[in-house]
Amino acid sequence: MSEAKNFLGLTVLPAAVLCGIFAATISRRLRDLFFFLLVVLTITTQHLDVNFVSREWYRGTTRGFEFSTVDILALSVLFSSLLRPHEGQRRWYWPASFGFMLLFFGYACLSVIISDPQLFGFFELSKMARGMAVFLAAALFIRTERELRLLIVGLACTVCWQGLLALYERYHDGAFRVTGVIGDPNSLSMYLCMTAPVFVAAVTSDFSGKLKGLAALAMLLGIVGVVLTISRTGVATMAVVMLGAVAACVSVKLTARKVALALVVTAIVTGIVVKSWHTVQSRYQEATLQEELHGKGQGRGYYLRLAKAIALDRFFGVGLNNWSYWVSNEYGPQQGWLFVPYIGTEHWPSDVVPPGRNLDAAQAAPAHNLGALTLGELGIPGLILFAALWMRWFQMGASFLWPRLTDPMYRMGAGFFFASWGIFLQSLTEWVYRQTQIFFTFNMILGALASLYWIKCRSQRPLAQFELEPPWEEAERGLAEFSYLPTEGT
Repeated sequence: MSEAKNFLGLTVLPAAVLCGIFAATISRRLRDLFFFLLVVLTITTQHLDVNFVSREWYRGTTRGFEFSTVDILALSVLFSSLLRPHEGQRRWYWPASFGFMLLFFGYACLSVIISDPQLFGFFELSKMARGMAVFLAAALFIRTERELRLLIVGLACTVCWQGLLALYERYHDGAFRVTGVIGDPNSLSMYLCMTAPVFVAAVTSDFSGKLKGLAALAMLLGIVGVVLTISRTGVATMAVVMLGAVAACVSVKLTARKVALALVVTAIVTGIVVKSWHTVQSRYQEATLQEELHGKGQGRGYYLRLAKAIALDRFFGVGLNNWSYWVSNEYGPQQGWLFVPYIGTEHWPSDVVPPGRNLDAAQAAPAHNLGALTLGELGIPGLILFAALWMRWFQMGASFLWPRLTDPMYRMGAGFFFASWGIFLQSLTEWVYRQTQIFFTFNMILGALASLYWIKCRSQRPLAQFELEPPWEEAERGLAEFSYLPTEGT
């Protein structure tokens, strides 16, 4: 069955990509539809993919060469935007942060070349390449407010879907921690923490009333969904990024509408928190911060100690996506954790935990800290490059915090800034930044941010600079199209 599925994938998928590119190039309406589906279906990509050279038994962040319907949509949007841009728009521009992304990808390639084993690293490299395709698709597609609205509507529909599903799981199925379509409470929490600040910016910008209403509903259901995941870091992260987004986007001028909306949201969220308080409280009482960092169990401190041990032993790390392999086979046993070792990359290891071993599973899980995972796999240089990439993303988003303009092409940049903080803060205790659904959605948001950043920088350049670039008429049209009116507050 697996061979038949792979054969079908190798023959059908290339044809589907070509047909998708052709259709999206011919019809801009189809291109819009493909982008909307890209945003919505990304959260279900694990149900829509083919996994080549699958190693499902490996406890890494990527377990095969994945390719899904989402990739078809992304490539269709990307190449159709290059082949047939909208009238008056360039085929190509260099999106901000793309150079850093290529540099980090190049270093990751080097890491795979010098590491052993290499197969798991190639799995992760393929996902990084797919993520950059998603990033470029969003950056080249979103050029005006019209395309930006499609992104907001797609994210809002997805979050409303997941929020309603979370309520169903909790109060109909009786689930202790809801998972949504994404399949894991912490993953769902990170997805919602990443997207909720976007809706704060949408509600406070100059969008239509209907879009603001949809964004407000998504914002509310996103907050409720995080509470129902009972994710300790997720609840705290949601509070931080939402307060930050509100402070950056909402003016201090009070109106009856603002007060009414705040009271309604506060009442609903308070009701959900009160009703779920016993489960939230029990989660926070499972372990103290001291126990997590310095306890003898497999808490967050355990991952930090392993990362330190690897960094002291290997300056360049154990190799991309090789954390589970080397911790199970070498560094875990050195720290007293006797995992069942892997036997190369071709053989399925035993998944039975031998008696007397205090282990969560037979093999080690990825580090539940993105920094520790990066340090262990890519070493000190890799961590430095990754930190520089994040700093670039933060700088791009921070440039939209002041002045406080309500033009959607400006205000949404502030929302994307706090979205990046949402995923960053929860990554302090999770690895699921690398999970395909989250990784792709984040790259879409970054692509949109890069587009807004390019438009903002382009609109602020003097006309004399544009006159040096042929055709100067296009630049002049761009200045008129993307100039911002200094509307303060909301």
